[in-house]
Amino acid sequence: MMNIIDLENQHTSGLYTKRPVAIVRGKGAHLWDANGKEYIDCVGGQGAANIGHANPAVAAAIAAQAQTLISCPEMFYNDRRALLEQRLCEISGFPRVFLCNSGTESVEAALKFARITTGRSQVVACMRGFHGRTMGALSATWEKKYREPFEPLVPGFRHIPFNRPEALDDAIHEETAAFIVEIVQGEGGVIPASAEFLMKAEQLCREHGALFIVDEVQTGFGRTGKMFAFQHHPIHPDLVCLAKSIAGGIPMGAVLIGDAIQELPPQVHGSTFGGNPLACAAAFASIDYLLANHLPQKAQELGDKFLHALQQIESPLIREVRGLGLMVGIELKQKVTPYLQALLEEGVLALPAGLTVMRFLPPLVIDQHDLEIVVEKVKHVLQKD
Repeated sequence: MMNIIDLENQHTSGLYTKRPVAIVRGKGAHLWDANGKEYIDCVGGQGAANIGHANPAVAAAIAAQAQTLISCPEMFYNDRRALLEQRLCEISGFPRVFLCNSGTESVEAALKFARITTGRSQVVACMRGFHGRTMGALSATWEKKYREPFEPLVPGFRHIPFNRPEALDDAIHEETAAFIVEIVQGEGGVIPASAEFLMKAEQLCREHGALFIVDEVQTGFGRTGKMFAFQHHPIHPDLVCLAKSIAGGIPMGAVLIGDAIQELPPQVHGSTFGGNPLACAAAFASIDYLLANHLPQKAQELGDKFLHALQQIESPLIREVRGLGLMVGIELKQKVTPYLQALLEEGVLALPAGLTVMRFLPPLVIDQHDLEIVVEKVKHVLQKD
């Protein structure tokens, strides 16, 4: 393993804080390092591995498409792209979709679509929200450590308290182009939005001619117990940003486009790799697998049990356990990093969400037994002191 770590440290950019483990293989909800040690994966590719690692259906689709056609820009029509666009619209209820390559690209596109449609420039986002690291998406992101090194950012952005309906009144008005929100704040600490907050935001957007953007980059494709997290609430977004698990781990993003956007002028946005046949084939196979195996329903059922079991852990370190579906966070009273390292040593991989929250995003193919092991390992780590 050290040869891999030393080699990567010699040539990597240095931008990432890496854990001292080299992952070389995966299957389902399990990963193996270069020394052969097995882990239960609750990182889930940071939300990109909903259908599990080395999924046979997606691997077969990728292999077949790679031998047929990999690259085809949107100046031409393509069969794989057409079928995927049809499927995304069927499962979401939206009439159109723009295809790109990542979550931050989908947010950038949605922000541009909002500005070109409304003719306005002001965007309202939420404190503790995370929308990406490119300049537009970063302007909508709250965390100072991400923002401050790159200021001045794109002008016109404002942040309001999350889940505070009264804060919306002065924020959304006749000069607002869009309000952007996560249904569950991921990086912000695994905090679900309230129905009251979301419904009032949509109402004010309708009254003032602003667009309602939902960021489902992490919550989409079954993660929260519905195909899309906005489906938990009686709301109808104008634009929905997607990525992560859309293509079974292959880089891809998308924006679902509602009826409020009647027409987008040609060439106001685009992407060389967006909607390429390889990613489209992977996404089509991934969505088919999600539906055929009822993974959103499974995420709801297993997530409820997982959340309840974690809430039963008695530890003075725990402030709160919260989540939706198989997107679960444990907020601690101390910094989370030492406990994530201890979990790794116990054979469980998990994520931070801010400084104090332990976040779990297991592949939705995980079974009940694995989750029971995770609960026992978490209990051991949080009680051993």
